[in-house]
Amino acid sequence: MQLDPPPLEPLALAARRVHEAEGFGRRTFALFQAARHPGPLIWVIPAHAPHLPMLRGLPDGVGDRLHVIRPKNEIDLLWSIEEALRAAPVGLVIAEPEKPLSLLAGRRLQLAAETGKTTGLMLICEGAGSNAAETRWHCAPLPKKTADSTPHRWSLSKNKKGTLGSWTVYWNGATAAFNLVSATGERHEPAETPT
Repeated sequence: MQLDPPPLEPLALAARRVHEAEGFGRRTFALFQAARHPGPLIWVIPAHAPHLPMLRGLPDGVGDRLHVIRPKNEIDLLWSIEEALRAAPVGLVIAEPEKPLSLLAGRRLQLAAETGKTTGLMLICEGAGSNAAETRWHCAPLPKKTADSTPHRWSLSKNKKGTLGSWTVYWNGATAAFNLVSATGERHEPAETPT
């Protein structure tokens, strides 16, 4: 089976693979990805979790495509994720496992994503990542400097098919549009000045 090439845009998730996001900004990163993936969206949250996505607070068009699954235990949660990843019309599966994924469970999810041609995003606790994950993102909100958007620092700490990096992203949370701020660099020669 031939897999899709890695995405050219640094914040895009490779299709047919399962990725991970950790940190206080992981749900914002998940909503950002949900706004950018077409088709139905599945969000798997444990039944006893105290939070749910609030429809009025979601980016444009996400609430209409979102389906929330609330399994009662971790076994049902993993089964729900795997079945959702196998469902071919699904665009993105977001899940919040409470326990670290074993290598076996992570590999099963990768195979399900390949079979269903679906992208998965696991929202994990710090340090609870699986070796089977395609990428792992650390997501943190930054202090707000402007009124029109919220800045975030999204760092790629694991990448099986590419380089690592860190980006400051300004995203207003309402649409898929964002501003990507490149990192500052050192200049080894003087800047050219117009004559």
